[in-house]
Amino acid sequence: MHRMRILMHTDRHQTERRDLILRHLRAGAVRRQSDLVGLLKRDGFEVTQSSVSRDMRELGVLKAQGRYLPPSDEVSHAQGSFSAIARFVREIRTAGTSITVIRTSVGAAGSVAVAIDKAAWPEAVGTISGDDTIFIATQDGDAQARLLAHLHSVFRI
Repeated sequence: MHRMRILMHTDRHQTERRDLILRHLRAGAVRRQSDLVGLLKRDGFEVTQSSVSRDMRELGVLKAQGRYLPPSDEVSHAQGSFSAIARFVREIRTAGTSITVIRTSVGAAGSVAVAIDKAAWPEAVGTISGDDTIFIATQDGDAQARLLAHLHSVFRI
């Protein structure tokens, strides 16, 4: 019982913190994660840069033109909606029969990867993202072909 109460408090705390992150991003130009950490601490949240970084990645926050941008409501609330991030995808290609590589604008790979993960396509065994590159593993060539069809459909490339 006590453990469940702690988990419920932690979930509520995380939700409130993430809502506040989105409000700060919508309100002005946040250029560094450390700025956001300072704003959250001022608002009474004990956070670290790594926890803020994880929150931003899971929220689908983009970095473009030198500042962090909140995801559109379509991306953050509806699985499978890629309209707000499609403009950041530059190239989709294969690397063998089990790896698909997506190139994005600098800083956008994490947000695109989160959207792909949220889509929960059965063909995608796993994703790894860097700053401007995403690797998606598939079981075999047939699964890769189905994944490519999804990707080309949503990103119109």
